[in-house]
Amino acid sequence: MPRKDKYYNRAKQQGYRSRSAFKLKQLDREENLLGQGDVVVDLGAAPGGWMEVAAEEVGADGTVIGVDRQRIDDIETDATVETIRGDMTDEDSREQVREVAGDVDVVISDMAPNMTGEYNLDAARSAHLARMAFETALEVLDSGGDFAVKIFQGQDVDPLREDMEAEFKYVRTMTPDASRDESSEIYLVAKDRLTAPVRVGDEVTVTIEDIGSKGDGIASVEGFRLFVPDTEIGETVDVRIEDIKPQFGFAERTD
Repeated sequence: MPRKDKYYNRAKQQGYRSRSAFKLKQLDREENLLGQGDVVVDLGAAPGGWMEVAAEEVGADGTVIGVDRQRIDDIETDATVETIRGDMTDEDSREQVREVAGDVDVVISDMAPNMTGEYNLDAARSAHLARMAFETALEVLDSGGDFAVKIFQGQDVDPLREDMEAEFKYVRTMTPDASRDESSEIYLVAKDRLTAPVRVGDEVTVTIEDIGSKGDGIASVEGFRLFVPDTEIGETVDVRIEDIKPQFGFAERTD
């Protein structure tokens, strides 16, 4: 049986609106995207298959916000579900998402362009939509938040991935089993949004303000804590950033 029939039939049997629900299920299973109580924004959400999966995973304490130009029928779920009718390439729609969503734990996007059959053009349009989703994710994701986005393979994938790697702890490229054999789609899954004012490899000068429980000095860069070993309170030292976590980082002396 062709793969498209398998997932189409499975979606019908399990009550999902689209076979793409199984793509998100696999992304979530392998990268733990969705959790109880999360606030999730789904870009390009119609007909609502990804929203159904997200609502199942976030539960009664979670919220799912779906955005699409098309109308999205109501979803029966214990989770809080909202819909925004708009075009993510339009600034007014993106502003509405920012106003409604507040602090968000996960942004997911399965947006795809209207297909022309011209591969390079379709890939470029897909990349534009993925870039819009990425920019929205940067604006609404809380520290430590996750992001998953569809993009067609082409020359724009690597630049987008590089930009995502600068903003998240790590990025993985995935092709779910439910993707059709003839499709050029891939998914970039980014984990742990970094909101620190510094990045790995940056060199800065800091003043040690306190000593942590393990003996490392503690400095602050725009309110972001850095742990620096072999330092004492009151020292001003040059350091290189070695690792970044959502709420703190580690640095080594360079002086």
